[in-house]
Amino acid sequence: MQMTPSHAQMLWMYRHMLTSRRLEEAIAEAYFEGKKPVFNMANGPIPGEMHLSNGQEPCAVGVCAHLTPEDVVTATHRPHHIAIAKGVDLTAMVAEIFGKATGLSGGRGGHMHLFDSAVNFCCSGIIAEGMGPAVGAALAFKLRGENRVAVSFIGEGAANQGAFHEALNLAAVWQVPVIFVIEDNNWGISVSKSASTAVTHNDLRAAAYGMPGLHVADNDPVAIFAAAGEAVARARAGLGPTLIEIETNRLAGHFIGDAEGYRPADELPRLRTLDPIPRFKQRLIEDGILSTASEAALSREVDAIIADAFAAARTAAYPPAEAAFAHVFA
Repeated sequence: MQMTPSHAQMLWMYRHMLTSRRLEEAIAEAYFEGKKPVFNMANGPIPGEMHLSNGQEPCAVGVCAHLTPEDVVTATHRPHHIAIAKGVDLTAMVAEIFGKATGLSGGRGGHMHLFDSAVNFCCSGIIAEGMGPAVGAALAFKLRGENRVAVSFIGEGAANQGAFHEALNLAAVWQVPVIFVIEDNNWGISVSKSASTAVTHNDLRAAAYGMPGLHVADNDPVAIFAAAGEAVARARAGLGPTLIEIETNRLAGHFIGDAEGYRPADELPRLRTLDPIPRFKQRLIEDGILSTASEAALSREVDAIIADAFAAARTAAYPPAEAAFAHVFA
């Protein structure tokens, strides 16, 4: 099945890729406040670890372009691009990252545990943690006869977890409408895929569970759109799960502050020449879908939205201390 995005969908994908990138640029700037000259992860308005998804934006938009707010998405500890593409409230998400009371979870979750029930999105800092809930959601959809799908995003390192194999097995046994998306950026923290994984491509593992496995090279949003469209169509038609592995690139460290000494010296400079946002922008301009003037206007609009979200987060109140005991099972 060949699926090609419309011009409107191409613009939607570019807009959300750009929004994710500008959001993370703003996060990185705010993150270092109070952490210089001596880096202390506990200092500043955004304490703790911070994982950026810059470079992986095509994975999110190519898949989420096929989804509705009623479809469920579970994501990883590197979630911003997926949250934005799924339609998570940006202002509430930024407030959550700042730990404010107006955040998605009242400031309790932080950036690795974003939750927005309005668009059925959640993520977890635990590797492969979202796979089981995605299968469970898909089973509920099937039992209730609902035309909804679930998508679980994971990194390539998660494909070596037991939860990965358990989730694929049950999804295939039950033939539920779930799509597993592996974002293969080649690094599980500091361990390369070649040093940790017995197969060259994880989509090959799909055959062991009787489901289709698709591989998308070159971090191409249009190719991802086509593969995801096929998988989502299968799921909605009652034909069961699909596994997709996408070759993508992590243009920063595992977390902000990562010295990245494990990378070959020439890797990052090479990957930056493959940055998917300027590549996609050029493609849209060459195809007459975007003009230089319209791109500049879009860029200004995105910057204004990001600035408003950060201004709201900075001025919002922190939750009262006693709120720490709310929503906790005793």
